[in-house]
Amino acid sequence: MMGGAARRVAVLFGGRSVEHEVSVISARGVMAGLDPRRSCAVPIAITGEGRWLSPELSRRMLVDGRARVELADGEDDGAWLAADPGAGGIVRVDPGRSPVRMEIDAVFPVVHGWGGEDGRLQGLLDLARVPYVGAGVAGSAVAMDKAMARALVERYGIPVAPWLAFRASDWHDDPAAILDRIVSGPGLPVFVKPANGGSSVGISKVREREGLAGAVEIALRHDRRVVVEHAIDAREIEVAVLGNDRPQASVPGEIVPGAEFYTYEDKYRDGIAGLHVPAPLDASTAAEVRRLAVEAYVALDLAGLARVDFLLDRRSGRPLFNEANTLPGFTPISMYSKMWEASGLSYADLLERLVDLAIERARGVEALASRRT
Repeated sequence: MMGGAARRVAVLFGGRSVEHEVSVISARGVMAGLDPRRSCAVPIAITGEGRWLSPELSRRMLVDGRARVELADGEDDGAWLAADPGAGGIVRVDPGRSPVRMEIDAVFPVVHGWGGEDGRLQGLLDLARVPYVGAGVAGSAVAMDKAMARALVERYGIPVAPWLAFRASDWHDDPAAILDRIVSGPGLPVFVKPANGGSSVGISKVREREGLAGAVEIALRHDRRVVVEHAIDAREIEVAVLGNDRPQASVPGEIVPGAEFYTYEDKYRDGIAGLHVPAPLDASTAAEVRRLAVEAYVALDLAGLARVDFLLDRRSGRPLFNEANTLPGFTPISMYSKMWEASGLSYADLLERLVDLAIERARGVEALASRRT
């Protein structure tokens, strides 16, 4: 950013995951929320096949209100983009012209789920030496994997509900043995989830052994590994964490699901879930949840932002780590931004702070790299 001009922030959205439509909605929120006096928002859409589109075509797709980034007949302008390590940034290729490096100061990815939130995109942007909002490769990958995240936070003394994980090959070799492990281990009722996934896609709640096999098969449609956790009677409490080396926690929020648990439809379609910010908690419990959220954030080596979710056991009052979302939704009903707004940070200021943190972190990475050479 030269001479006080607004920095160019690429808002990257779409992608190949089942959360594609949610990503498009998030992109509209970020595009509208960035302060044009401080940041010039440049939309970059990723199709369901993985192609990066030109800003002009990406902007048209956002404005016309479509739910998915797909090219209609005759719509393709021929331009495509790529994060190119050799060129040191994002490169634009137009038919019949030489590739041109785009001037981008930072990327704000809202590509949720597979390929966007799991370290793959972060690795590409690292190689291209482009600052980006959110955690790096390791933190993104570990937080996205529910089994790895649980194992790691447990190692740091953060409590979790009883759980186990297994591979598709384990299930296909001996499903009866897996069912026995679930019943004797976490114990019914349970939640059955894909190890990698988001927005509650592929999750089932099962009360009887007879329903377990079907739930496992549903989870295996979305990942090769499955996590099963005991379904305790709990309140769903969330905390927004912001920062790099010195993260801070927002006031907690509470989700009151409109269904038996917080489903994809409840989050993005029906809109009947109750969202309470701040959460109605006593001061001691609120402080404990915020403390654990920051501890989990540090344990998972996160940066920029994350929404850390807990289950608050109704019987014991004990908060249990559930998951950390490294690129939470920035939709109109996003809990992340609502929790920071209740903590005194406006949506526009939050977005700009996230871009600041991305650039700050990238400078630190570059400084380390320069010392190695």
